[in-house]
Amino acid sequence: MSLPVEIVFGVYLGVITGIVPALVAGTLGFVFKYVTDVTIPGLGVVVLSLAIAGVNGGLLALNDETIRRSERAPAILTAIVVVLMLSMYAHAQGDRLGASVPKRISLKQLRDRTLSTDVIELVGGRGRVSVEVAGEVNDMEGYPPLPADTRTAILDGDWTFPADLPLAELESRFAERLQTELDLADVAVRIDERARATVSAAPPTGALSKRVPAGKRAVSVSALVPTGIARGDVVRVITPDLDVEGAVIAARSSGKPEPGAGAAPKPTPAAGDGPDPDDDARTDGGEETVAAPPAATAPTTTGGEGRVTLALDRSEAADLLRADRGRVLVLSRGTRREYELTALLRRAGKRFRKVSVIAGGPLDGHTIGEAEVREAYDVAVLAARHESWTIAPDGSQSLSAGDDLFVVGSRDALDRFAEVAA
Repeated sequence: MSLPVEIVFGVYLGVITGIVPALVAGTLGFVFKYVTDVTIPGLGVVVLSLAIAGVNGGLLALNDETIRRSERAPAILTAIVVVLMLSMYAHAQGDRLGASVPKRISLKQLRDRTLSTDVIELVGGRGRVSVEVAGEVNDMEGYPPLPADTRTAILDGDWTFPADLPLAELESRFAERLQTELDLADVAVRIDERARATVSAAPPTGALSKRVPAGKRAVSVSALVPTGIARGDVVRVITPDLDVEGAVIAARSSGKPEPGAGAAPKPTPAAGDGPDPDDDARTDGGEETVAAPPAATAPTTTGGEGRVTLALDRSEAADLLRADRGRVLVLSRGTRREYELTALLRRAGKRFRKVSVIAGGPLDGHTIGEAEVREAYDVAVLAARHESWTIAPDGSQSLSAGDDLFVVGSRDALDRFAEVAA
C-alpha cells in the first residue's frame, strides 16, 4: 500500500482500538480529580493507554525494531498516535469534569428545577425574571370565589424576582408576595421552566382582625389623611378630648383635598402590606451604574379626606370611638441604617452568608489561621460564634462542629466555602 493509504488505515485502526483506552483514561481522570483533587500525569495516561491497546508493552512499542521496519509500520505508528490523542483528550475532559462537579450532591439538588436561560433578563449585570400568570386564576376548594378585582391584580401585576433561584424557592417567594400584597388567605403556585405560573388563591378572611396585635383594639377615625401613610407607620391622632398614638393597620384616602387645598393625585386603594424590596434588586456599583427597575413598595395613601385605622389599648379605643373626627400626625421612627453595610458590600460586588461548621470537616478542630480561610477560600470572617459571638475574629479563633460563621466574599467564593465548611 502507498503511504497515504497506510496512514488512513492507521487512523481507522487507532480510532477502533482507542475507544476503550479513552474511556478508561477519562473515567480515571474524573475519579482521581473528584476524590483526591489530583490530576494523573500525562506519562501515566500514555503508558496505560498503550498497555490497554495491547501494543507490545506500552510505550516501548515506539522503539520496537520489528514495528519500525515492518511493512505496516506507518499504519501501526499512526494508530498508536491516534490512541494517545484520544486517551489524552478523554483524560483532560474527565479531569475537567471532576474539578467542576460539586463535591456534595444531594437528592434535593438533583430534584431542583431551574429556569430556562432564554427567559432571564440582565439588568445592571444581574439576572432577573418576570413571572407571567398563565391562564385564569383558579379558586381554592373550600374558600369563597376570588373577587374580580383581585383576579385582575394577580394577572396584571408586575412579578419580578432574581433569576438564580431554584423554581421551588421562586414558587415560595411568589406565593408569599401574593399573600402579602393582596391579603390572600391562601395561595398555591406552580411555575414552569418558562416562568409561567399557575395560581390558585383564596380571598381574604378576617384580614383586619389578623393584623391587630393581641390585647389591642382596632378603631377607625375620619381625618385629613397625609400623603404616604402605609401599614406599620406610627401616627398621633388628636381630637378635642384625646391625644393618642398607635400603629396604622389600615388607611384609605380619597385623593381629594378639603376646599381651599391644592390638587391631589388620583385615588388609591387602602394601604396594605407590600413586599419588601427584593434583596437582589439593588444594582451593583461601579464607575457607571445601570438603574434597576423600581422595586415594589407598600401601598400608601395619596392624601386627602379619608379614614385611618389604628391598633390601640382598650381604654384609648373606647375614648376614640366617641370622636367624630381627628387630626393625624405622622411620627418619625428614625432613619433606618441597618442595611447600609449590605449596600456597601453589594456595590463592591460582595455578598455575605451564614455558614455552620460540620463535624469532621476541614474547619473542625482548627483555628481560622490554621484553616487559611482568607487565603484558601478568598472569604473574610466577619463574626464567629464559638460559645459566644466574636466580631472580626483574628486567626487564633478556634472552630469546632456547630460553630456559626458570617463570611463575606464574592458569590462564587461563598459557594465554594459553604461547600467545604458544611
